[in-house]
Amino acid sequence: MRIKEKSGMKGGLLCAAAAVSLPLILLAPGRATKRQKAPFMGMNFAHRGLHNRDKSVPENSLEAFELAAQAGYGMELDVQLSKDGQVVVFHDDTLERVCGVNARVDELSYEELKKLRLCGTEHTIPLFSEVLNTIRGRGPLIVELKNGKRNRELCEKTYKLLSDYRGEVCIESFNPMIVAWFRRHAKDLVRGQLAMPAGYYGGIKKPLAFLMSLGFTNVLCRPQFIAYRIGKKPLTVRLAEKMGAMKVAWTSHEPKNEKGNDAVIFEFYKPRVNFK
Repeated sequence: MRIKEKSGMKGGLLCAAAAVSLPLILLAPGRATKRQKAPFMGMNFAHRGLHNRDKSVPENSLEAFELAAQAGYGMELDVQLSKDGQVVVFHDDTLERVCGVNARVDELSYEELKKLRLCGTEHTIPLFSEVLNTIRGRGPLIVELKNGKRNRELCEKTYKLLSDYRGEVCIESFNPMIVAWFRRHAKDLVRGQLAMPAGYYGGIKKPLAFLMSLGFTNVLCRPQFIAYRIGKKPLTVRLAEKMGAMKVAWTSHEPKNEKGNDAVIFEFYKPRVNFK
């Protein structure tokens, strides 16, 4: 074999190796110890607390979290900032669906927000600190940080509140830059990337939605779990799970979704607390 042919073969092998290894580098999750994973493995998490389909106990209310804690479930909740920088527990960007008000959460001060009612009940929008005081370590928490205009402030304030909390907690977000902030500044907290098929993403460009749906933003934040919308997962996400990412499923409406997952976020039924 001629030297030129050998050189060409070597170059081809290097290119092939790079083609295989680059996707794996992009998809690789972060490492978590068994101790870090233990509080979340095999747990069912009440989605926005143990709320009712008829809204008599509304989502993300103090009563919903009290009921979930009494039942022994883990809990998932959403945090974002009010206009005056208070960390509040509320899911939607706007107040219309839950409070019947045509405004964004971040357009109102907390004094204004707490005058509103959740789903026509007597319940009000709680501060994150109030929710933590209600739960008091009775069950692990998954805290979703909502994407907004002041993400760094939200990260800093959420982490400060969690630093003083005595209980098991992890964080997640759809925004990989939020998850990346916790990778840099809060290595003690387990972090997760929320994801779903590209067609479900709204408000972002299609190429970015495509990359996020496949898990290629893992290179930015190295999530230790991937919380994926229930349904068929792309091969790339399954590869990340094979490399060690915990498998979290959302949002479940039947117990069969426990199969093949490490944790399940559920609503509108009462599963067993632990399934592993």
